[in-house]
Amino acid sequence: MTEQNNDISFRKKDDTKIKYELFNDHFQNYKRYHIPKAQLVIADIPYNLGNNAYASSNEWYVDGDNKNGESDKANKQFFDTDKNFNIAEFMHFCSKMLIKEPKETGKAPCMIVFCSFQQLQMVIENAKNHGFNNYIPIVFIKKSSAQVLKANMKIVGATEYGLVLYREKLPKFNNNGKMVLNWFEWETDGKYPKLHPTQKPIPVLKKLISIFTDYGDVVIDPVAGSASTLRAAAELNRNSYGFEIKKEFCEQAKKRMLNDIPMTLLL
Repeated sequence: MTEQNNDISFRKKDDTKIKYELFNDHFQNYKRYHIPKAQLVIADIPYNLGNNAYASSNEWYVDGDNKNGESDKANKQFFDTDKNFNIAEFMHFCSKMLIKEPKETGKAPCMIVFCSFQQLQMVIENAKNHGFNNYIPIVFIKKSSAQVLKANMKIVGATEYGLVLYREKLPKFNNNGKMVLNWFEWETDGKYPKLHPTQKPIPVLKKLISIFTDYGDVVIDPVAGSASTLRAAAELNRNSYGFEIKKEFCEQAKKRMLNDIPMTLLL
């Protein structure tokens, strides 16, 4: 059952309400919404590609063929916020909105940041400036590459990169007795709407959320985009909150991504 009230949606399981909420606002304004602190922050930060966003993609050309000339995506950004991302502001938000480390072991929070390979060191350094002194690099392996225009280089990119960042204590970790490697398959699922050019696959997000949170925990995405993180969290019966400053993305996410979300029957 789903109840909707403006930006707020609830899903009932037994007598427990699972909440997911997307705000059309910058994450810096989080205080006005009085949202709870999170066990996990997941964010796909802008890669600051600027006008080169489609430089390695065949979308640069009409119908993907350079014989047809440049398309309307040539020399364009993915979106007008894909530049000058302030990593210090982002880390400040995370330092304030992740729960404090509890005394018990195995309960500490963490954040997962998707970023480009070139951004890894910058993210690590800024995280340390805000108290996140430890990290685990993770890699996501794709079955194909979008860098079709670099095919003559012989080796093309088919990976995504991320960091698990935490303060001192190891974060909550649900591996169910199985080894978790530092690489993950880039599993996709076509049943979900594609709303954003850098949208992360919901099966990948669900895998990460399952490892680092429990039922009823809070997940926050400060740069929510398509709200795929919120959808993944809601399907796993986690509470989730997101911020997206672009009105068109926010409206589409509420209409198409955060609608008729199925419940996970097994906890």
